Amino acid sequence: MKALVYKSTGSWYVVKATDLARWPEGPKTFKARIKGVLKIGGITSTNPVAVGDWVEIEEEHDSDDTVMIAAVYDRNNYVARQSPGNKNQHHIISSNLDQSMLICTLKDPKTSQGFIDRFLVSCEAFHVPAIIVFNKADIYKQKQLDAYAEWKNTYEACGYKVLLASVQQGLGMVEVRELLINKTTMLSGHSGVGKSSIINHVFPSFTLRTTEVSDWSGKGMHTTTFAEMFDLPSGGRIIDTPGLREFGLTNIEKNELSHYYPEMRALINDCQFNNCMHINEPGCAVKAAVAAGSIHSDRYYSYLNILESIQKKTW
Repeated sequence: MKALVYKSTGSWYVVKATDLARWPEGPKTFKARIKGVLKIGGITSTNPVAVGDWVEIEEEHDSDDTVMIAAVYDRNNYVARQSPGNKNQHHIISSNLDQSMLICTLKDPKTSQGFIDRFLVSCEAFHVPAIIVFNKADIYKQKQLDAYAEWKNTYEACGYKVLLASVQQGLGMVEVRELLINKTTMLSGHSGVGKSSIINHVFPSFTLRTTEVSDWSGKGMHTTTFAEMFDLPSGGRIIDTPGLREFGLTNIEKNELSHYYPEMRALINDCQFNNCMHINEPGCAVKAAVAAGSIHSDRYYSYLNILESIQKKTW
């Protein structure tokens, strides 16, 4: 029987089976655990089953609400990051996505460009379209508004959709709602950027937990402990993910990195050398575009920083 994974707590899962012949009133929710065979076989991710996965389940004879996950169907795509506990493994945040929405803030807490670009690189690598929402506009002073305008121009030039939002002012909420309807969307960002507040605002029937930013550290406090998917009342699904302090890339080679920068990818064939790394090589179209201003220098330096941080191969 086929089911969709809605929540992962590490050892237990919540799945919904959609066999309308058996449950014409709607999907049936089960608590699930992995069959032992799934825990072996050279799996390199820390979580062989992720939220958003379609799985094959087997009902247990002695329980009406507990099932075993016997197999995982092939994923259309997924977003992964380096496992915080093991740099040689990756952690799948969620799978089978139509898009991702990165919630950022320019104050309380501040999202760095390095974090944004690492997130976008991962989405590009796994073929997940990304949207960037800068939240908490109501607390921005002119300095932050000027920074937003600069970043908006930079990322829109790369092909990304960028929005300014404020739950308190209602700014951008209609646009966010329209982007989420009839899509499966992964929401991500640092703790404290307001993911849950946005969802509670645009879908008032939701009551996701929210927490203020920690006063002593300026860092967001974790409100979502595990990834969890929710059905939207107007169609579509959102996957609320735990707040991330950093985003470590995984399974990306140095010579691939520029392919995941859309503005660089468009120029790769114009470089003099096929294996150009866009550092010191002559005839580099990417470096020429940076000098001409058609590729933002901040994005180029972000590329260099990420390039330096990528290990040669850990898999």
